[in-house]
Amino acid sequence: MNGAGEMLTGICLVTGAAEFAARRHTGMDRKGRGNEPYVNHLAEVANLLAVATSSLDAELVAAGWLHDTIEDTETTREELAEGFGARVADIVVEVTDDMSLPKDQRRQKQIEEAPHKSPGAKLIKIADKISNIRARIVPDPNEAERADLADYVAWAEKVVAGCRGVNAMLDQTFDKTAELARSTL
Repeated sequence: MNGAGEMLTGICLVTGAAEFAARRHTGMDRKGRGNEPYVNHLAEVANLLAVATSSLDAELVAAGWLHDTIEDTETTREELAEGFGARVADIVVEVTDDMSLPKDQRRQKQIEEAPHKSPGAKLIKIADKISNIRARIVPDPNEAERADLADYVAWAEKVVAGCRGVNAMLDQTFDKTAELARSTL
């Protein structure tokens, strides 16, 4: 965000979102991949979106950086709208889980709501699932890691089924990632 409250565009929008997300997720680690910094997940999602859209949708890439800020931090929709615009804030809200619900209910809600999401939200959901599967693919997985990966892939496929058709490249990347995950089981 800039201090003047003016809307950012293009590269400044994306780098501003990246900085904001990195600061909000400071100190958070990610499951899998040796507890790498959580910001690596956000970077991967944003990069998948940039590649999938040929870098033509800065707002979507910014939303990719910010997609977990409301869910995981004290960030509000209003704060995102002020700093990054209404579309970015709306997409982030659309992909935010209600953390007051039990995990099973949140998962079921994602499956049910996926087909009704906006195209941008669908792309973030797919990119997020790709990144989360990749993080669960570890060398020589133990029984618990294999079970977690199998469970996650099966659920992610149900969510992604409702998100398909917006971007063929992202759909194919998800399929290849799920196939790679299964080959490690």
